[in-house]
Amino acid sequence: MKVSRSVTRALVVPFALSPLSIAFAQDAETSQLDPIVVTATLGPKTVGESLASVTVIEEEDIRSKAPAEFSELLRGQPGINVTGNGSFGKTTSVYTRGVKNAGTVFLVDGIKLHSATGGGASWQYFPTELIERVEIVRGPRSSLYGADAMGGVVQAFTLDPKYGNRGWVEAGAGSFDTQKASAGASGSVGNTRFSLSGLHKDTDGTAIVENGDDKGFRNTAGLGRIVHDLDNGGEASVVLMQSEGNTEYEGGNIDYMLRTVGLGLVTPVNDNWQTGIQFSESRDESDTFADTGDSTYNTRLRQARWENTFSYSVHEMVVGAELQQDEVSSTQDYSENSRTNTAVFSQLRLNFGPTDVQLSLRSDDNEAYGNKETGGVALGYSFDRSHRIRASYGTAFRAPTFNDLYWPLSFNYQGNPDLDAEESKSYELGASGNYERWFWDLALYQMEIDNLISSGSVGGVDMPVNVDEARIRGAEFAGGYEHNGWRTGITLTYMDPEDRDTKNQLARRPRQTASFDLDKTISNFVFGGSVIAEGHRYDKADEVDRLAGFGTLDLRAGWHFAPNWSSRLTLANVTDKKYSTAKYFDGRNYIAAGRTAMLTVRYDIQ
Repeated sequence: MKVSRSVTRALVVPFALSPLSIAFAQDAETSQLDPIVVTATLGPKTVGESLASVTVIEEEDIRSKAPAEFSELLRGQPGINVTGNGSFGKTTSVYTRGVKNAGTVFLVDGIKLHSATGGGASWQYFPTELIERVEIVRGPRSSLYGADAMGGVVQAFTLDPKYGNRGWVEAGAGSFDTQKASAGASGSVGNTRFSLSGLHKDTDGTAIVENGDDKGFRNTAGLGRIVHDLDNGGEASVVLMQSEGNTEYEGGNIDYMLRTVGLGLVTPVNDNWQTGIQFSESRDESDTFADTGDSTYNTRLRQARWENTFSYSVHEMVVGAELQQDEVSSTQDYSENSRTNTAVFSQLRLNFGPTDVQLSLRSDDNEAYGNKETGGVALGYSFDRSHRIRASYGTAFRAPTFNDLYWPLSFNYQGNPDLDAEESKSYELGASGNYERWFWDLALYQMEIDNLISSGSVGGVDMPVNVDEARIRGAEFAGGYEHNGWRTGITLTYMDPEDRDTKNQLARRPRQTASFDLDKTISNFVFGGSVIAEGHRYDKADEVDRLAGFGTLDLRAGWHFAPNWSSRLTLANVTDKKYSTAKYFDGRNYIAAGRTAMLTVRYDIQ
């Protein structure tokens, strides 16, 4: 993990509206400046000013670790737990502060990407090679982003074109007959910047269950972006990202496609008012070819979002509105195949010297499950330039999926159109220290969830019902140091995810996780390694199928061996540890890949 709160010379960040982004450069003379983030609040704030638990993964970290999958960037981060049905493009779930996969919102350049049928994002299909930054916000954010932001929000920022002409070409090969190639180019004409990049990778994969056959994965992805800087300081932009391919699993294979399209405009109205609008569409589509029969699940999310930022001295207010429509096209005969959500929201950001205050409020009206109001309040106090404390309270909700509500009757199971949304309230206390060469951050939290959607029976038919309650308590620590070519980072997470009815540990959530990163730059070389450890978990809430805890070691090395040329070697799971985070339906463990090596060579065109 890079010490992302250390010496900063220049930052290029989205400005004023998130996800309606406008880029600007800010020179920073102080070595104690936090990185600026936009996901935690509806506008650019430093990590400390955001009054939230935030992790920033910068481009240097992404390129250094060169993860095979996007979820590997999230694994080991404080408060984050990742489970997978095997490696290389297999079904992946991200739990944020113990909240299930559908309770974490995934944004790509401000565009929500999820499956309306299953809930949550298809993390396994998202291309890491085409992003340059990730922001992870832990804690409720429904008052800013609406449904499903119960555990937190993960936002990935794709490659942003710079002024001037440049490009890159990269190729690599590794274990399990893995090959990949990527390339990109960007340029500018006047006030207009543009870029185009693409990726293809293919692997035979490994066995995903005990005594199983190798299951492959193929991915082709592309990204295009045009940004025009307006003379008045505003920005107009168009972005398109698509990722498609095929993945094999036990009993069949899936052709998949993810796509995001966004049109945005941000412009100042006067010195104290900035307005912006974004129109976007995201798709999550899959065609499944299984031994038991073929099926199609295509979902589309269309969204229009309008934000207005008003400033007075050091205070700011954001007000806006949002229209969102989910659509489903499937071989399953859902009784409803679309739903519309309208929302209005606001946030007040106040600063009184060392004291920061944030208030947020949002109202959602969904034709499937009715009205939901969410809000949040956060307070922060800076003792000096290095030390800050924060406290917050927030409410959130998770919407029932189309499968929860409308799944047709089959094999004595069906959806339940009378389901209520899950609701939560969360409390958090935090403290942080930021210094010239190192930082630390500590957070304590408790989340109480009502109306948990669980399996039940109504009239002799199995269906989802609102029966459970959960309480999740936890503590998170992150720290790092950077000096003289050394970079270190450490994270520790303790979590108590309890089903209040049974007193059992919630399924697939470990109580303890820890990670440690160490990197050293020597001349044209960089060497590093990461250790990640996770405690035991249970595959189901009955605490019968226990999955053992484990630890893994990853190593990496990079070499700039000639002008514009570089190479990188990564060794994942060096000790060839056999571990599992989930079970197959027949009781066998899903198993992660063993020792994996990957070598890449890159040429940068300046």
